[in-house]
Amino acid sequence: MNDADVSKQIQQMVRFIRQEAEEKANEISVSAEEEFNIEKLQLVEAEKKKIRQEYERKTKQVEVRKKIEYSMQLNASRIKVLQAQDDVVNAMKDSASKELLRVSDDKNAYKKLLKGLIVQSLLRLKEPSVLLRCRETDVGLVDSVLEEAKQEYAAKAKVHAPKINVDKTVYLPPPPKGADSHGPSCCGGVVLASQDGKIVCENTLDARLDVVFRQKLPQIRKHLFDAPSA
Repeated sequence: MNDADVSKQIQQMVRFIRQEAEEKANEISVSAEEEFNIEKLQLVEAEKKKIRQEYERKTKQVEVRKKIEYSMQLNASRIKVLQAQDDVVNAMKDSASKELLRVSDDKNAYKKLLKGLIVQSLLRLKEPSVLLRCRETDVGLVDSVLEEAKQEYAAKAKVHAPKINVDKTVYLPPPPKGADSHGPSCCGGVVLASQDGKIVCENTLDARLDVVFRQKLPQIRKHLFDAPSA
């Protein structure tokens, strides 16, 4: 093999090696490009996921805040409604209390009522000796019906007529002096107690109104505030 053949063979080998190197370099470049694109896509997807998660977190925060605000507004509205209802109910009770003041205007009717309240109190106490308190303005009326009340109680309870001591040193509060009166007051009636003071029967008109009002309050509220069914 002469020098020309050797040179030619060397050149062929160089071209082959160069071609192989170029192909390998191209493969590496393509692979690097693919890996770069994959990594870039992964980074983009990761950022998108982070953004979605942050958006969902903030959306949930907004929804929770809205629910809390709605609940607070709803509770505030309910409190206002309940307060308004209480105001109406209390106004009704105040109106009823003012009507009670007129009961004692009719002396004959009030006298009969006092006797009935005394008899009822005696039946509840069932004591042989009691202390009776009334308003100072009612002492005369109470004295006038006392004997009759004792006899009526004795007949109903089938016992001896009790001893009733009318307290003429301590009286029940007087009637209210006006619409703006804030001191203790009593619309009428009596309070009876055992002599040792351990058993007390409060049978004033005010106490009876309180009892009736408590008992009837559910019906009153239902009548006033329940929406009629369609």
